[in-house]
Amino acid sequence: MTTAVQKPDRFEAARLEKLEKIESLGHDPWGQRFDGHQSISSARQLVPAESGVEGPVARIAGRIMLRRKAGKLRFYDIKDQTGRIQLLFSRGELTEEQWELMGALDLGDLIGIDGKTWRTDSGEPSVKVSGLTVLCKSLTQPPEKFHGIEDEEIRLRQRYLDLIYGEGVLDRLLKRSTIIDSVRQTLREQQYHEVETPVLHAIAGGAAARPFITHHNTLDMQLFLRIALELHLKRLLVGGIERVFEIGRVFRNEGVDRTHNPEFTMIEIYQAYGNYETMMDLTEQIVVNAARAISDSLIIPWGDSGEVVDLTPPWNRRTYADLFLEHAGCEMTNGDAVAAKARSLGIDTTGMHPDVIVSEVFEATVEDHLTGPIFVIDYPAAICPLTKRKRSNPAVAERFELFVRGMELANAYTELNDPRLQEQLFQTQLAGQSEEDSMAKMDLDFIRALKTGMPPAGGLGIGIDRLVMLLTNGSAIKDVIYFPLLRHENADSRDADAPDADARGHDSADIKATDS
Repeated sequence: MTTAVQKPDRFEAARLEKLEKIESLGHDPWGQRFDGHQSISSARQLVPAESGVEGPVARIAGRIMLRRKAGKLRFYDIKDQTGRIQLLFSRGELTEEQWELMGALDLGDLIGIDGKTWRTDSGEPSVKVSGLTVLCKSLTQPPEKFHGIEDEEIRLRQRYLDLIYGEGVLDRLLKRSTIIDSVRQTLREQQYHEVETPVLHAIAGGAAARPFITHHNTLDMQLFLRIALELHLKRLLVGGIERVFEIGRVFRNEGVDRTHNPEFTMIEIYQAYGNYETMMDLTEQIVVNAARAISDSLIIPWGDSGEVVDLTPPWNRRTYADLFLEHAGCEMTNGDAVAAKARSLGIDTTGMHPDVIVSEVFEATVEDHLTGPIFVIDYPAAICPLTKRKRSNPAVAERFELFVRGMELANAYTELNDPRLQEQLFQTQLAGQSEEDSMAKMDLDFIRALKTGMPPAGGLGIGIDRLVMLLTNGSAIKDVIYFPLLRHENADSRDADAPDADARGHDSADIKATDS
């Protein structure tokens, strides 16, 4: 069976004619190496301050974004990842062949340019073209220039178009790299070692989240894409790496919404002989340094209404219990009052552990008030099976979460290193689940590692995608991921970003990093 070749539409057909014209002029429409070119931003620095004065020669490459005529002049705008600049084509300064070659260009084509820098009478930085090289012919029609890509489905599915034509999209995603570089630099300066741990796990552990399941043919065994980085990094603490971190992709077979994607990036960090207060200080440093890496101010915009977030440290620290009393209106230790509050909020408490009810009420009544940045500290112990309890109150776990504008950004513990208590808590957590359930298996080797002896430690997880959302004023996680997960292109017409029933099913669980 053969698949019919799709016929080109009228726009593509017209561009194919120009491609043939380029070939007839002796040029490769798909381009070759273009050595020695500089970024457009650096070329703009060469433009003279005065109008009408020629500056140094520039050699640049970019995509044609705009073009217009003015007598014997042609004005093109091209851009690369660093910015845009105007080109001036003059019939009197180009050979006939080069002028014809220019006539075969379209919006979206990639070209190389040689020419002297120039500032027009209106003050526009420009390059007076003396040499033109075709680097790649575009066969598709770009979006309408004044409205861009209005269809959200096209914008996300054809992300390359969004990067080219979407206002601020490329800049935001390039800032993502700068932010991650800053995080690494902050940790390296404090002698943390970066490692890589397995993506394929024999046991899904480190968080209460549903995994993606795969199969290894040669070993004939079921494997899971990792749902957390935690347990392998703690093994490295046992092995003697006292300061360790990993930035890695994590996978959770759960819902999609504004702050969740099934595949996301997180960083987990562990420091021997620290605790959750150590991690609070480190979190401030990481976020503040990342903000400074992309901005001159720690007061950053939030949303489209002129609101801001002030990241100037030190950040506020409030206990979970105090916030619960303030916004839920009852003590979190008063089981009857908490259950009544839950019912008034429409929360079904049937068969739910009292601390899980507390967590559900907290999420419903408190989180939206956490404009932050604010560290919420000292969580109910029952929802923190990997966390050390406070010696003065075993019902409370030494855990914090960082919230900014109601969004959980970071999660940290004083790590539990008692193997007997850890095994007991795992058994409690897994009780009632069927043996076939992928989330119902205990990582016995991790318990064995704890028995070898893990130093007291602080552990921290930060959702990288959410951090980038915050620092670049992204409205949703899909804005800061190059390729967010979408339904099949021929699937039903439901919004691919509509939240599923279990979209936040793991938020109240013991998860080291924000579940992005």
